[in-house]
Amino acid sequence: MAKATGFAHAARDPASPRSGGDLAPGPRVGGAIRRLRETAGISLSELARRSGVGKATLSQLEAGERNPTLDTLYAITTALQVPLGAVLEASSQPRISGAAVDAVLLDRHHTATRVAETYRLAVRPVRQRSAAHLTGTSETLIVVDGRLRTGPASHPVELETGQSTTFQADTPHLYQGISGTATCLLVMTSPISAPAQDPRG
Repeated sequence: MAKATGFAHAARDPASPRSGGDLAPGPRVGGAIRRLRETAGISLSELARRSGVGKATLSQLEAGERNPTLDTLYAITTALQVPLGAVLEASSQPRISGAAVDAVLLDRHHTATRVAETYRLAVRPVRQRSAAHLTGTSETLIVVDGRLRTGPASHPVELETGQSTTFQADTPHLYQGISGTATCLLVMTSPISAPAQDPRG
């Protein structure tokens, strides 16, 4: 269950991701998607079925002819059973945009069983619902400046500058700025899964 907590002396970072529109993560992301898919032994048609993203769209993404939105990239990486950063880190500009959230990947850290990814977020006053991520994924969000609503879709919490919350992100959850754009830090931890295999062998 999401729970809001406070912390002292919240740092302010005036730099934030560009707001509005899709942020281009670069054609290298498409190449990363293709490599992960081929390593897992999954056909383009099977990835389309698992992710709910059209085969033509996937083909264009892999060819670097189209930029994904945050929701699309989450759908693809979840279907491949890898964290979002597994494809974003391939880009020279590891940033991506959704309906409400602009995210910049700052760091990735691996242990034997889990990976932690740190993002800087700008959360606009628009409701963005995020589908469930990999089983066992959790998110800790710290508000650097502003106010927002976040957490499990069934019981989100409202946070303001200096507060934080941790929740399981393997269920639907949401982000929404309140009275303006909120600047946040997000730490997402996910299990390191075995590659998803094509059931057809």
